Amino acid sequence: MSRLVTFALDDARYGVDVQRVREVLRTATGPRVPLAPDDVVGLLNLRGRVVPVVDPRVPLGLPSRAVPPEATLVVVHVHDEDVALVVDSLGDVVDADEETFAPAPETLDASVRALVRGAHVLPEGLLHVLDLDATVPAA
Repeated sequence: MSRLVTFALDDARYGVDVQRVREVLRTATGPRVPLAPDDVVGLLNLRGRVVPVVDPRVPLGLPSRAVPPEATLVVVHVHDEDVALVVDSLGDVVDADEETFAPAPETLDASVRALVRGAHVLPEGLLHVLDLDATVPAA
């Protein structure tokens, strides 16, 4: 069984392993970083630590949106550092059985399919499981 923290980006639901999630915040992001990659939309001072704020829409090929003044951020641990992901809304923590797990849908673009470990087919709809190591590039 997998425990996944879920969130929405546009009309799709995504999940990440609950053990990789440090915390969830609703806060303003810091200034945009000059010369940073397109998916790095700012910095966050998290109790004295500088944490990059990443928009997963960019690698997932979704239309970009302005980061709202009070953004919902899911702080995850990836590549031995904490990174804050900007999400549209936070969902529940879901316990998903292996029987509901399937490979990433063929309807996804190949570049996006490389970022998704697979999907759980749940009564409330499809839940894409993000591969954080692939979605968030190493610094």
